[in-house]
Amino acid sequence: MRIGLLGLPYSGKTTLFQLLTGGSAAASRGASLGVGRVPDPRVDRLAEIYRPRKTTYAQIEFVDLPSWIPNGQGRGQQGGQLLQMVRDVDLLVHVVRAFDTPFAPHMQGTVDPLRDAQALSEELVLADWTLVETRLKNLQESRKKRPRHEEEVALLRRFQACLEQGRPLSVLELTDEEEALIQGYTFYTRKPVMIALNVSEEILTTPGHPQLSAVKAACEQQGWPLVVVSAKVEAEIETLAPEEREEFLRELNLTESGLQRLARTAYQRLGLISFFTVGEDEVRAWTTRRGAKAPEAARAIHSDIARGFIRAEVVSYEQFIAAGSMKAVRDAGQLRLEGKDYVVQDGDIISFRFNV
Repeated sequence: MRIGLLGLPYSGKTTLFQLLTGGSAAASRGASLGVGRVPDPRVDRLAEIYRPRKTTYAQIEFVDLPSWIPNGQGRGQQGGQLLQMVRDVDLLVHVVRAFDTPFAPHMQGTVDPLRDAQALSEELVLADWTLVETRLKNLQESRKKRPRHEEEVALLRRFQACLEQGRPLSVLELTDEEEALIQGYTFYTRKPVMIALNVSEEILTTPGHPQLSAVKAACEQQGWPLVVVSAKVEAEIETLAPEEREEFLRELNLTESGLQRLARTAYQRLGLISFFTVGEDEVRAWTTRRGAKAPEAARAIHSDIARGFIRAEVVSYEQFIAAGSMKAVRDAGQLRLEGKDYVVQDGDIISFRFNV
């Protein structure tokens, strides 16, 4: 799963990208790619219990997309390349600036996070509207009608009406048959979106700040998850020793860093969950989709485990912590044997039995 960070120049998105990926990234077609871990206190607790030689967190891929220019994103060669990059990501994180500094003037002359957030939504709506218009024209001019031609035209006209109201296509509920009709298209406004509001330290530590309240209301209306983060503060946190970070966060009245919330919210927004394997060699979080059955989850570890799946030994994280050890779990009869139809739950600790 790939998460794209998009924002105006000087929005702080590249700083956030570097912090999320630990500063290690590779370039690809004008964008930077990097892998970041998903912070999880459950992994930390399991590592404390097992003291393994290796601890591995779930990982997600981030893309630092080129800066977006209002009223031109979808036009011209550069805008077309950016739209193609947006097409290739699974989740779009719009980094919106809510801080002022004389060293990096806002390209619009003023800092207005609500304006910037709405402007991106309008640009993506326009890009989808253009795609729908082009496709409808091609269907109307086509001499050879494809199967389900009229159904596709009717669905695209429904899309057209939605977009002309300035609404994203994500607000529409589609049947499985309608999903099949548009399988070959990628609509920008059907992608999951979240907002990372990059604020000053003052706003970060001021609950109910006017700028923050306005953006929160807009995000609730659009159904966008909102994560408030300060790239400046996060950069300061990264320079501190681990034991000093908690004290620094307490001084700011924060329980965790914005980067932790951003990574975790993105992970959840993609419909992903974590299950764990534990032992003295390694405590590890594995990623699977919400709703995955046991063999599919096993494939995250190795295809042979999925192919030769026999059963899964499962205990929830909460039950394990309450018991204190795997032996105590077994003695209490809480270790379940699950078959191929078991739907893996977030936080399951699993040992797979297989034969190949």
